[in-house]
Amino acid sequence: MKIDFIADTNFLIYVHEGNEFIYDFLDYSFGISFITEIELLGHAKLSKFEEKKLKELIGSCMYVDWSQMLKEETIRLRKSYSLKHPDAIIAATAIHLKTPLITADKGFAKVDELDLVLLDF
Repeated sequence: MKIDFIADTNFLIYVHEGNEFIYDFLDYSFGISFITEIELLGHAKLSKFEEKKLKELIGSCMYVDWSQMLKEETIRLRKSYSLKHPDAIIAATAIHLKTPLITADKGFAKVDELDLVLLDF
């Protein structure tokens, strides 16, 4: 199955919260990095209900796991742009798959080779 874009963690948070500005993107096939799952489910104060809903949401996405190629691209991005580890992994995933990244995080704008769709609402 083709992935139309990689969704940053904040995109999935907006979906989870029912943000209406995201609905147009839900008609497309999108993937998430394994680090997005860690970021979403790693909060200590996450209720069991929220965890269940987030796991369902994650289950509906195309999942991109860690690989040697992603590791090498992540290292390159960290060195070139001083990105935080999770952001470098997410950017590396989009670059490796040659697909846009959709995010509200303006910090990704400095990554020249990234096909970025910046949410601004």
